[in-house]
Amino acid sequence: MAHAHYRRTFLGALAAPFAQPLPAQSNSLDAYIPRLEKALYENANPFWYPRCLDREQGGYMINHNAQGLPNGRSTKMIVTQARMVWYFSRMVRAGMTKPATKAQFTGAAEHGLRFLRSKMWDQKHGGYYWEVERDGTPRRDQKHLYGQSFALYALSEMAIALRSREALAAATELFHLLEKRSHDAQNGGYVECFEADWSETPEAKPGPMGPSRLKLMNTHLHLMEAMTTFYQASMLPMARERLLELMTIESNTVVRKDIAACADKYTRDWKRLTEGDYARVSYGHDLENVWLLMEAAKAAGVSDAPLHDLYKVNWAYCLKHGWDAAQGAFCDSGLPGQAADRRQKVWWVQAEVLVSALKMYRLTGEKQYREVFERTWSFVESMLIDWKTGEWHSEITADGQPRGEKAQMWKAGYHNGRALVECLAELRRA
Repeated sequence: MAHAHYRRTFLGALAAPFAQPLPAQSNSLDAYIPRLEKALYENANPFWYPRCLDREQGGYMINHNAQGLPNGRSTKMIVTQARMVWYFSRMVRAGMTKPATKAQFTGAAEHGLRFLRSKMWDQKHGGYYWEVERDGTPRRDQKHLYGQSFALYALSEMAIALRSREALAAATELFHLLEKRSHDAQNGGYVECFEADWSETPEAKPGPMGPSRLKLMNTHLHLMEAMTTFYQASMLPMARERLLELMTIESNTVVRKDIAACADKYTRDWKRLTEGDYARVSYGHDLENVWLLMEAAKAAGVSDAPLHDLYKVNWAYCLKHGWDAAQGAFCDSGLPGQAADRRQKVWWVQAEVLVSALKMYRLTGEKQYREVFERTWSFVESMLIDWKTGEWHSEITADGQPRGEKAQMWKAGYHNGRALVECLAELRRA
């Protein structure tokens, strides 16, 4: 789908960020395996288990300051509650539960499932509330597809990892509900924001992700990752159909063909909105999209060869404008065709870059992707990971200072935990 001028304009830019010579590489990446294992077993897993389990009210407490200490009692939001169900389940499936046991992580996932089903699921109208009080009392009862996508992702992963019939039944129920209430048969994709009873949120009322009548690349990206795992868990033909539809949206509809980068904000009929900050390019989302498209194609049983040019030109754009060669990490975002102006190094961006770069290296054999992986990992290992108190810092400022909380409404173990699991799987692949 990429035009010829993509290749002329952008593929040559891939080499530009590496003007400074890099240390000589060995042919093997095996040396990274113990380093990533250490980050998982000695830093990430011990931070989240058992610290985040709310033994009194159920679900997870995800509210810890920069030192990893509790900030007090907080509300619970569907995105991060579901992400921790996913995290514990994924670690079980990958066999990466140390220093805890498989039984402990299984119990932690089931602990989260009970809270999702008994407190966050709307027993009258269906769907998961956006936010509840610590005890599960609804606080913000809107239904947003971004939140529903992570519920579907978590339930589907749990169904596979734990062979849980309860989780599969809950995932299937949610899939059919979304099909009935939010799938947009006329324009494709999903209507995103609803009130508790699944009536449309009034245009004047904001939703949890901003204006209520928009479609987001971000939401549909996470619907695609959720549908990938749900199809693997259920093998429902309709789930595969929706997965293919979401792949089209993420590989074509949201791609700005003139610059080979994605845009996030759209009207219901997919007219792009690029006023002001709506024009901003999120390098993390673009590069996360690359590897999630690879996985979606694999799950759907179709070749992603037609998308390889897209992967390359999207990577070329992000490298040209978003890569900080001095620090060896990606900036947060920038306006189209301009160098990044939000230059903080956010934890989740580096996590997704690690996976995307390693998978691109495996796909192409081109050394620039390996170099991004190696330099980004060095940045993560030396700057982002807090080896003293656990977890990754939220971000590193442009001048190299850590900032932000270790756990909060938008930060759980999902991005960096997944990056470690996925990268280890790639490194161990023959």
